[in-house]
Amino acid sequence: MEKYEESRKNALKNLSIADHMLTMTYPVVQDPKILFVVSENLFLALTNILGALLYFERLYKRIPPFHENFESKFNMFKMRCVEKYNIEKEYLSFILEMKEIINENKRSPITFSRKHKYVICSEEYDLKTISEKDIKKNLEKAKLFIHKICLIIEKNERFAGKCKRRTEKD
Repeated sequence: MEKYEESRKNALKNLSIADHMLTMTYPVVQDPKILFVVSENLFLALTNILGALLYFERLYKRIPPFHENFESKFNMFKMRCVEKYNIEKEYLSFILEMKEIINENKRSPITFSRKHKYVICSEEYDLKTISEKDIKKNLEKAKLFIHKICLIIEKNERFAGKCKRRTEKD
C-alpha cells in the first residue's frame, strides 16, 4: 500500500472515530471532555488527509521532499496544492484553528467542564471553550475538506493510471 493510501485510510478512520464519539458516545455520556477528544481526532484526520495529498504529489514528483512534521506538511500544502487544486483559503485557517485548540490544551495548566462545555484555561486565565455546537460545525467542515481532497486524489489516480497504461503499451 502506498503511503498516500495509508494516510487517506487513517484520515477516514480518524474522521469516523470523531463522528461516532460526537453522535453516539457524547449524547449518552454527556462528558464535555469527550468534545476535546473529538477535536483531537478531527485534527488527526485533517493532518492525515494533508499528508495523503502531499504523498500522492510526491509519488509523481510534483513537489520536493518535505519533513514529517505538521509545519512542513502544512507549508508545502499551502505553497504547492492550494492554488493548484483550487482549495478555499478558509480551510487553511480552519486547520490552524484546530491545531491551536490542541496546542492550547497541551500548554494549559488547567482544563475543566462547565455547563456542557470543555474549558481550556491559559496561564493568563484566558478561557477557550469548546461546545457541542462548535464541534458539530468543525466536524461538518472537516468532512467537506476530507471529501474534497479524496476526490482530488481519486481523479488524479485515474489520470495517472491511464498514463501508466499508455506508457506500458509503448
